[in-house]
Amino acid sequence: MNSISVRALLVRGMIAGVIAGALALAVAYFLGESQVDAAIALEEAAGHAAHGGGGEEEELVSRTMQATGGLATALLVFGVAAGGIASLVVAYALGRIGGFGPRATAALIAGAALLTVYVVPFLKYPANPPAVGNPDTIGKRTTLFFLMVALSLLLAVATVIIGKRLAPALGNWNAAIAAAAGFVVVIGLAYAFLPSFDEVGEDFPASLLWKFRLSTLAVQTTFWTGFGLIFGYLAERLLASAPRADAPRPAAPVG
Repeated sequence: MNSISVRALLVRGMIAGVIAGALALAVAYFLGESQVDAAIALEEAAGHAAHGGGGEEEELVSRTMQATGGLATALLVFGVAAGGIASLVVAYALGRIGGFGPRATAALIAGAALLTVYVVPFLKYPANPPAVGNPDTIGKRTTLFFLMVALSLLLAVATVIIGKRLAPALGNWNAAIAAAAGFVVVIGLAYAFLPSFDEVGEDFPASLLWKFRLSTLAVQTTFWTGFGLIFGYLAERLLASAPRADAPRPAAPVG
């Protein structure tokens, strides 16, 4: 694949990322923001009770701005960045992970990104709504979450490499199972040895916590599903219209 095709795929990846980010924004606004509002109400009620009903602190950024402009900016910027990076991964993976076309490759990369970047770290360090979590541990929890993301990504790359090297001896299916089993074992060891945090108060509603975490998972699932479908379509159209390097050239006229 030449540099022109890679550049064109990068642009289409960022476009797909923006569109997928807009879809995720709709899910976050209509499904997740009500859970955030409910958690904030509980946090404010607990604060009033602790301070005997004292005055409220002045907000630097209004809740309305957080739920609209702030949320939109975060998801759209994330969409551009994640879409661009994922498009480069797809460009590299085309033809290297089997005989998959652009759509199938985009779908596989998007699914792998959802699994490694979000689901695996989420199962160890799930998202918490306002009023949950100790402020003194937020730095440590954030560091460990990103450590889990990095570990998951590195293991995913190692899984693909090991699977390809085992394929000649074990066959594609058995090699894939063996590599995936190794991924699960190492992730399980990381889950066991990395510190955990149980900072949910006994009076915090379990149903609200579950709905909030489910909404965050829905946002990420929407984004990566949308990106995989949209970018796969755009990439297929681009590569189908691009001239093939091995296509026969017309013969020069004689005389």
